[in-house]
Amino acid sequence: MEYLLTPHTAYNEAFVWWEGAFTDKQLDILQNMAKNATKQASIGTGAGEVIQQFRRSQVSWMSNTPDTKWVFSTLANIASDMNAQHYGFDLTGFGEPLQLTNYDQAEHGMYGWHRDCAKGISRKLSMVVQLSDPADYEGGNLQVFTGPQPTNIRKQRGLITIFPSYALHQVTPVTQGSRQSLVAWVSGPAFK
Repeated sequence: MEYLLTPHTAYNEAFVWWEGAFTDKQLDILQNMAKNATKQASIGTGAGEVIQQFRRSQVSWMSNTPDTKWVFSTLANIASDMNAQHYGFDLTGFGEPLQLTNYDQAEHGMYGWHRDCAKGISRKLSMVVQLSDPADYEGGNLQVFTGPQPTNIRKQRGLITIFPSYALHQVTPVTQGSRQSLVAWVSGPAFK
């Protein structure tokens, strides 16, 4: 298990990468679940309306059950370790199901610039697991805004990118193939 940290400055949101957490077989299971996502992601009006200019993807949700405990346990251990080493946030655990996401070329799947925290939501750390082999798609770059220019996160199957949920980030349009990911949010008391 390896991780890398980008420098943290007043103008640079820190993010870390973790490699080797899941086996190829485990990644296959998660990727197939994401490929079979059918619910259109809804962002915008609060009435479930989809704003296509902002987000185009299909999602499904994974609750913490005996069958999925291995996913939650693996991610919880990584979040705890990275938080202790780099962030020091007051965390309570996963406050909501994990999101399996499919971004498809047919609809130029994407998710525009956004933050994962909002009023009334206690997300503190975001975790994105890349499930797709980079050879299977083009575009679909996870970018984190770290200063004057966004940073493209390295494309690598199984790579887990962890960053504060208040960090501005996006997924650029998929232009070839499809990209699958697993997203988890670690919650905690409101920042003070």
